[in-house]
Amino acid sequence: MLTILGFAMIATFLVLIMMKKMSPIAALVLIPALFCVFVGKGAGLGDYVIDGVTGLAPTAAMLMFAIVYFGVMIDVGLFDPIVRGILRFCKADPLRIVVGTAVLAAIVSLDGDGSTTFMITVSAMYPLYKRLKMSLVVMTGVAAMANGVMNTLPWGGPTARAATALKLDAGDIFVPMIPALAVGLLGVFALAYVLGRRERKRLGTLTLDEVLEPQEAETVLVGAGGSGGGTGKGRTAGGASGSGTDADAPGSAAEEGFQGLDPNRPTLRPKLYWFNALLTVALLTAMIMEWLPIPVLFLLGAAFALTVNFPHMPDQKARLAAHAENVLNVSGMVFAAAVFTGVLQGTGMVEHMAKWLVNNVPDGMGPHMALVTGVLSIPLTYFMSNDGFYFGILPVLAEAGQAHGVSSLEIARASLIGQPLHMSSPLVPAVYVLVGMAKVEFGDHTRFVVKWAALTSLVVLGAGILFGII
Repeated sequence: MLTILGFAMIATFLVLIMMKKMSPIAALVLIPALFCVFVGKGAGLGDYVIDGVTGLAPTAAMLMFAIVYFGVMIDVGLFDPIVRGILRFCKADPLRIVVGTAVLAAIVSLDGDGSTTFMITVSAMYPLYKRLKMSLVVMTGVAAMANGVMNTLPWGGPTARAATALKLDAGDIFVPMIPALAVGLLGVFALAYVLGRRERKRLGTLTLDEVLEPQEAETVLVGAGGSGGGTGKGRTAGGASGSGTDADAPGSAAEEGFQGLDPNRPTLRPKLYWFNALLTVALLTAMIMEWLPIPVLFLLGAAFALTVNFPHMPDQKARLAAHAENVLNVSGMVFAAAVFTGVLQGTGMVEHMAKWLVNNVPDGMGPHMALVTGVLSIPLTYFMSNDGFYFGILPVLAEAGQAHGVSSLEIARASLIGQPLHMSSPLVPAVYVLVGMAKVEFGDHTRFVVKWAALTSLVVLGAGILFGII
């Protein structure tokens, strides 16, 4: 019964948010609360929620101060050179822009933190997508998939969890997987190329000068007013069909989309550029080296950045107010997700769902438990937290594999397969940073990314089998 209700709860949640019948926050809170009552454990709802909130509180704190920190870095102009460099590389071509998004997300993912990756990637690419009227779900989808592949780095989380759960060396798990993961990353780049060609066909291109000069571009934009012709080089954003996820008026897109490139904005601190760059490098280094807990690092970093860049109290208050909406949206979503995870785990739904899946693996598939683990990791890591999967389910799968002569190392490597899809799970706090900063509805992102991310996971699995890794 718990198995059926668990799957029903997840399905209800996904359907309602993808059909936009409920907001993600409301769905994350109300649906599990109702199902908790259906299960007959309504009396324990309070304890489940408190347990969930307690578990995710450090993550929420980290996200709150990380958003403030990187928001300040954007305000003071730390990422302006990156934006202009990407613009020149992409040449205002939608195809290059989408591929550039995947490359940037993959590179920034080397720090091992999804939230940081999404904040930097969206900060750099969002103005460009806005100016060209490109589909913002393409940006969020490509960034999430690239980060999902790179999330398998030993310091990214899943590999370390698998190693801990099965008492293995993280290097023994990860290093042999590099060829398969490289193929998966190439698959993301190839998909970005295909999606970019689709966007280029829909929108055409702008000239680089039009993109880099907001005032001139806005004049062209208004003058072009909806002339939808051809896909030639000189076509302006005003000639786009506007069928992307963003429905803002052209004028507001011009004003809002290139705010980050305004060379005269009062928050710029050019004299402190290298200080801010070194502070950011030091912060990311400390995070990778685990000198302090990540929430503490971002708390200290945000306080330090505000104090040095904006020594006057009114200016600090103004910066905090400017980023308050993002902070509230993301932290609110995290605490709402805590209700969902708390009920799933507290009622025992997750445990029953996992056991049902494992028990229904045909006996003939025993010698192929690595393949079974890889396939199961795709849905399980989407519907469960990494902690739940790697510490609760993976040991069971490894034990079943050992009974049929399959090594724990193969099972551990196969368990990484689902990470490209996992990074878009409603249980991953970082995804709310991604969709929140990109101003994309979570349901739109989910509807777009699930099929492509699942395909990416299958590409990694296929490469692992081909190379004899799994």
